[in-house]
Amino acid sequence: MSQLINIFLEPGKVFAELKEKPTFVMPALLAIVAAAVSMFIYFLYVDPEWFANHQLQALGSEMSKAELEQMSKMMPGARTSGYIALASIAIVTPIIYCIFSLYYLLAGKITGNVISFKQGLSLTAWSSLPMILGSVLMLVTVFTSSPQSSLESMQLLNIDPLLVQLPMDHDWSRLAKSFSLLNFWVWFLAALGWKTWFRTGWGQALGVVLLPSIVIYGVMALFALL
Repeated sequence: MSQLINIFLEPGKVFAELKEKPTFVMPALLAIVAAAVSMFIYFLYVDPEWFANHQLQALGSEMSKAELEQMSKMMPGARTSGYIALASIAIVTPIIYCIFSLYYLLAGKITGNVISFKQGLSLTAWSSLPMILGSVLMLVTVFTSSPQSSLESMQLLNIDPLLVQLPMDHDWSRLAKSFSLLNFWVWFLAALGWKTWFRTGWGQALGVVLLPSIVIYGVMALFALL
């Protein structure tokens, strides 16, 4: 339990302890539960009729009237979307953690640092804990906002809506709505963990940690420019 507190206060100390005794179940479960609960509460709270219309409006510029009518019959409602979100988070998050762990294994081989799959999971899970703050803030925002509010507007620490408010059809909308400022905290913790475990410089640690995000967000930026 002390590690859950110290990861925010003394992260270097926590990672020093985790090198020899890596754990990941508790932080991973906390992150999954926090994300799932905040998402599910949103779908319970949102106005179902407004939500359906909002979804159709988002597709309005890309589909004909006949296609929209057909889509309205097929699209899941708000409550069903909530259950889908629960299942998706429970399934996708562990997969993402495993992918990052495998990435750290590969990065360790390239840089000459021995890291186990379990250590990779530990580094991923513990460095991701700041995202819980985003889930908590989202939950607070849901209860203090109108039931006729979009899911994107609940993500207050994302570039959109925190710094800009872009229409759904804007070229940079997807990137702005998916990039959270908490990423910087997550990257710092992961780099600190790598630096602590292998006694490397910040250059290598940041290079290893940032590479996947540079690729992901770089591709999104490329699509926005094209």
